[in-house]
Amino acid sequence: MTPFEIIAEKKVHLARLAGQSGAAGEKDAVLAMAWAPRPKGPALRILLETLRAAGQVLKPSSFDAIAVQGPIDFTRRDEVEAALADLIFIEIKTANQARVQPGFGGFFFALTESEIAAAETLGDRHRVALYNNLTGELLLTSVPEIIARTRSMTWQLSVQL
Repeated sequence: MTPFEIIAEKKVHLARLAGQSGAAGEKDAVLAMAWAPRPKGPALRILLETLRAAGQVLKPSSFDAIAVQGPIDFTRRDEVEAALADLIFIEIKTANQARVQPGFGGFFFALTESEIAAAETLGDRHRVALYNNLTGELLLTSVPEIIARTRSMTWQLSVQL
């Protein structure tokens, strides 16, 4: 096997592992906190349309879960409208590395433009949940709180060709 083949295999393995671990961590956090996972299909469309009608435009990928006061059927526009002011939109960031310290020191992750825009649009109704898959620690915070405690930032441009 050539060095390039080894590198290619490692990249495939890391991409698969990162995607599965992150998704599993999100599911664990949703279950631990009894949040509603981000709606899909028509339910997501109704939620986003209801938000837009209230002057709050979000991209579907800008949150992972929703903290709700009680049961809500996201396919029913009237229920979404009635509950809208009480919905807390949660972006979940999962840690899978042993180097992440209690309180999430040393945790490296990315915030996307749509996640930052959602935080600005929703204000106190947007939270970021940092979840450690290894220890089960969960910290509910916000984008401004994260930026205030950031030790370093690296900006990047993601493109799709």
